[in-house]
Amino acid sequence: MVNRRFNVNVSMSLRKSHIEERETNDRFASSLSFYFYICVCVTHPNFDTTQQQEEQEEEERKDRAELQPPPPMAESVSVDMEMIFLGGKEHHIQTGCGSVSVIVYGDPMKPALITYPDIALNYVSCFQGLFFCPEAASLLLHNFCIYHISPPGHELGAATICSDDPEPSAEDLADQIIEILNYFRLGAVMCMGVSAGAYILSLFATKYRERVLGLILVSPLCKAPSWTEWFYNKVMSNLLDFYGVCGLLKECLLQRYFSKEVRGDAEFPESEIVQACRTLLDERKSINVLRYLHAINERPDITDRLKRLKCRTLIFVGDSSPFHSEALHMTSKLDRRYTALVEVQGCGSMVTEEQPLAMLVPMEYFLMGYGLYRPCHLSGSPRSPLSPSCISPELLSPESMGLKLKPIKTRVSRQVR
Repeated sequence: MVNRRFNVNVSMSLRKSHIEERETNDRFASSLSFYFYICVCVTHPNFDTTQQQEEQEEEERKDRAELQPPPPMAESVSVDMEMIFLGGKEHHIQTGCGSVSVIVYGDPMKPALITYPDIALNYVSCFQGLFFCPEAASLLLHNFCIYHISPPGHELGAATICSDDPEPSAEDLADQIIEILNYFRLGAVMCMGVSAGAYILSLFATKYRERVLGLILVSPLCKAPSWTEWFYNKVMSNLLDFYGVCGLLKECLLQRYFSKEVRGDAEFPESEIVQACRTLLDERKSINVLRYLHAINERPDITDRLKRLKCRTLIFVGDSSPFHSEALHMTSKLDRRYTALVEVQGCGSMVTEEQPLAMLVPMEYFLMGYGLYRPCHLSGSPRSPLSPSCISPELLSPESMGLKLKPIKTRVSRQVR
């Protein structure tokens, strides 16, 4: 009787222990469920998700659309607007690391201004907000011939780059720029870049100082990726590898570009600039974007090289940008005699699109230091953005523009060569 009771007690103890262990495992599994979901979604090509179902439905809709007659020309007005904006000629330049598209806009006899966009963008999606602003367009086109450089495979209508082609590094992309300048027989140029594009132009400036007049950088990078940025870029890389330019990837990129205010939420819809950018991202080829992303995610730290720069630098950064601290760090490492920082309140990384008017007055005074901007009072010419009839005095205050200005010191007005 004693043995039977002992066996029953042992059996009940073992069963109770087993149940407690199973409950512990269940709690542990549920605590890791979100992490497991993210990892599997971005690493396993056969994982069946709602995103895959949506993509399959989208492909079916596209197949059905191919059987329908083409839409009327009126629906292609956005493309026509882009072509009107070009106003010049597209050049495909063969470099040591592949073909690069360059759009030339303006008078080639004027000083050159080159632009370089952020990841997954080109000049249309990264700079059209600035150049569609009449005051900024008259300021820049009055002084410069614009050379819009697209990262390899990011131009309008770009084909997929062959996977066998070697991936360029950040150094290779910077070296492509010198080949482009030599192709057009350009001397020293003004440079304007956004985030990853700002990094490429900064790297170019440290390598070829004699070819740079000045830098206009928007939310720039200069350090190697932090662990947070590296992991975030890895997630985007896996999404591009397995799902292409999917909805989740677009959300990651839009968070990189814009502030929360314009991205919208449950109560407020996203703004038109975000909707336009989302549409333009559909045109990107995943392999082409992946190559640029890999180059930026493996970029070297150029902080020590910045000290050798003697060209004037104007830095814009939104206070909601994920690269805000990076821009402040870069400003602290540049020669303060030649550097100005403009922090734009309530703005993300892409100030050129989200708040292009905030760039106008700082750029005017920045360019005046070069003698490049000369107000023209001819009736047939655009009015000077500096004239009192264009901008009232109260609008020149930093508070009215939502800016925190740290202007260049007076002695910088001397000519720097």
